Amino acid sequence: MASLWRLLPSCSSLKGLNVLRDEARAELGGSFRGLSSICSQNQKILKWEEHWQSEHDGPGLGNEIEKIRHEFDSAKKSFLKIPEALKEMPMMNPKGIYVNRNIRLDTVQVYGFDYDYTLAHYSANLQTLIYDLAKQHMVNEFKYPEICMNFKYDPSFPIRGLYYDKQKGCLLKLDFFGSIELDGCYFGRRKLSGKEINLMYGTRHIGRDQARGLVGLMDFFCFSEACLIADMVQFFVDAKLEFDACYIYEDVNRAIQHVHRSGLVHRGILSDPHRYLVKNGGVLHFLKMLKEKGKKLFLLTNSPFYFVDGGMQFMLEEYIDCRDSWRELFDVVIAKANKPDFYTSEHPFRCYDSEKDTLAFTKVDALLPNKIYYHGCLKSFLQITKWNGPEVIYFGDHLFSDLRGPSKAGWRTAAIIHELENEIHIQNDDRYRFEQAKFHIIQELLGRLHATVVGSQSEGYKSLFEELNEERQKSRLMMKRMFNSSFGATFLTDTGQESAFAYHIHQYADVYTSKPENFLLYQPEAWLHAPFDIKIMPHHVKVPPSLVKSH
Repeated sequence: MASLWRLLPSCSSLKGLNVLRDEARAELGGSFRGLSSICSQNQKILKWEEHWQSEHDGPGLGNEIEKIRHEFDSAKKSFLKIPEALKEMPMMNPKGIYVNRNIRLDTVQVYGFDYDYTLAHYSANLQTLIYDLAKQHMVNEFKYPEICMNFKYDPSFPIRGLYYDKQKGCLLKLDFFGSIELDGCYFGRRKLSGKEINLMYGTRHIGRDQARGLVGLMDFFCFSEACLIADMVQFFVDAKLEFDACYIYEDVNRAIQHVHRSGLVHRGILSDPHRYLVKNGGVLHFLKMLKEKGKKLFLLTNSPFYFVDGGMQFMLEEYIDCRDSWRELFDVVIAKANKPDFYTSEHPFRCYDSEKDTLAFTKVDALLPNKIYYHGCLKSFLQITKWNGPEVIYFGDHLFSDLRGPSKAGWRTAAIIHELENEIHIQNDDRYRFEQAKFHIIQELLGRLHATVVGSQSEGYKSLFEELNEERQKSRLMMKRMFNSSFGATFLTDTGQESAFAYHIHQYADVYTSKPENFLLYQPEAWLHAPFDIKIMPHHVKVPPSLVKSH
């Protein structure tokens, strides 16, 4: 039990409990506010735990199995309703900024932004558009069977951060340590059982050699890609046709890339912007605030300029004066940058004429506010602008294409993860926290049962083990279904541990939030601190089992 409390900060006083709790629930702060609220309740929770332990650790319970049975029966009574103490747990802010590495915003002078899913917000309809266009390309150009045109995008199936095994054809959800989640392995659209996973992989842990055959699906466009891969695999399985899993991935990926590079998806979005783009005045307020504070702004995107220009005009048309242009907000605009190669190549910048749709041949030795630039590389960008190191922060949604390069170059990085907002709302729900606490109680009792009676074949042991395992499974499935019925949460495994996607955020993002405009909730001179008791992801709160145990 004591080990659970290492997840919570120690605190010497209950002073200010109500103030801190009100702050956490006001949705005006980030991770450090929510976690500081936990501090003020720590002593109270410790007393509850000590009281519960004193009641249940008495000598009259006989052997260890009987003692664990007694504690389980007692805990089950407390499972009947959500305790008031759990409802008093602080809420995490869905719009907060969560900090992996400390940042002093007063030292940040340059703000850089990606466009898609960073400045631009899209509706759920976009995934269907990408899926349909890629499916059509596979049938028309790669000669996949005509019946594949009947496939429909299923928004309830994929999540971000999955891996596809090009050798075995499985979609995998991995945990922080690279192990396959028990209910997170799909062959086509069929979930594999634990036995099938062991038969296929030998173990749930993915070794270095096996990892070479995995490809990560990490950006926001990956939903349509993951769904189309699974549907194609399922088609070949149902048709009893032999296929190479690697070819499936290569063809789907080529089709998705074609949809973007050919401009099909760009033209589709601009032809019906009301269907695909979400108007957003908040991002305009954020950009204007930065300019008023004297910050430098640049846009660095892989999208072509006409697409960015059309999207920005549509999104901001109700919030910006007709005489003004969104371009006036940026000191440098770079399109078709070809990230992540932008960070490692030595491609020259080209000046782009948007009226003639042509590229100039003259050398670019200055990046001017009234010009548009294509291609280029980080090396030239740094030489021209002299914007170096931690004075620059770059916002992007793709952990590898957008953030890995800047992180290695010494820039500060901000990951924009749109799913974060919804997942925090779910984690704040009393029902989720109740199931999490129940799961931890069962897990602890199972651990004690394994540790103290290893090898026991008694009926009491078998019966207790089966009941505990069944109860644990119920809680695990309940938590999973609150997020996504197929793969569960984006940031968490079904057991409440961090996912592999969470690992990459921790690795490449100094801070992360759901939208850039969430920074408006903070002063531009704020110091963003990582929680001193940081677990892995600072927006996660571990619910103590003692809040549910009877006392």
